[in-house]
This record gives sequence, structure tokens and C-alpha cells, in this order.
Amino acid sequence: MTTLIWIVVALFAIGLYLSWTAGRLDRLHARIDASRAALDAQLLRRASVAQELATSGVLDPASSIVLYQAAHDARQAEEEHREVAESELSQALRAVFGETEQVEALKLAPGGEEAAGELAAAVRRVPMARRFHNDSVRAARALRRHRTVRWFRLAGHAPFPLAFEMDDEAPVALADRPGT
Repeated sequence: MTTLIWIVVALFAIGLYLSWTAGRLDRLHARIDASRAALDAQLLRRASVAQELATSGVLDPASSIVLYQAAHDARQAEEEHREVAESELSQALRAVFGETEQVEALKLAPGGEEAAGELAAAVRRVPMARRFHNDSVRAARALRRHRTVRWFRLAGHAPFPLAFEMDDEAPVALADRPGT
């Protein structure tokens, strides 16, 4: 009889551990979904601000065309090409706002100070959102690699989480803006 009680206790402990692990994995997947939505919102905000700035008439025509096209491509990119399109927008922002003089010229235009501040904030938030998302992905991947999770199929039918890899280096002239 004592053996039966110990077997029941052991099975209960194993079941409790499996349930806790499955709950943790579910919370990690929910966190990935939330962080991906936040990343998408920040990327959309950055592309929108860049597109609005490109059409405002405060930039020279060549810079406007380059920035508008990169922002448009980033907003319209399909999911499998999104990382490349967002990286190209980062490169376009660095090309247009690579020099402090360009940012200063933007600030002198009517409404330019506000536009520069908004763009700097949008550019600064993207790496933070991407880092948060990739940290969530890393944690879920680590848990999904455990033997217990694989053997008992605790992940269910959830797709394997993928990190979002892109060039998100901010233009130096925008990144170093004090007070924004």
C-alpha cells in the first residue's frame, strides 16, 4: 500500500511539473506575440514618420525620394521580406541624416524641430522593441529545447519562435539628440 501511495505522489509531482512547464511555455508564447505586436507598431511608426517627413518638402528632392521609397517599401513588405525592407529603411535614414548639418537644416525648417524630435524618438524605440522581442524568443527557444518539453510535446502546435534580425542602427545625428 505504501508503494502505491508513493507512486501516486510521484505521478502527481510529475504532472504538476509538466503542467507548470506547459503554463510557462504558454506565457512565453503570449509574451512573444505581445512583443511582436509592439515591434510591428514601432516599425510602422518609424516608417510613417519617415514617409511623412519625406513628403513634407523640408528635405532636398533626392533625399525625399530615397527616404520615401525606403519607408514605402518597409510598410508594404510581405512578412518574409520585412527584415530586409526595414534594414533598408535604416540605411536610408543613415544616408539622409548621417550628418549633423542635415538634422540642423531640418530643425530650421517650419515644423522641423518637432519632426526631427518625432523621428529621433521613433528611431530610438525600434532597437528597444526588437531587443525585447528577441529576448522573449530566446527564452522560449531555450525552454522548447528541453527534453521534457519535446518528449511530452508541451509546445503543442505553436510554431517555433523566430527572432527578428535587422539593421536598426540609428543615424548618429539623430541618436545623439539631447533631451529627446
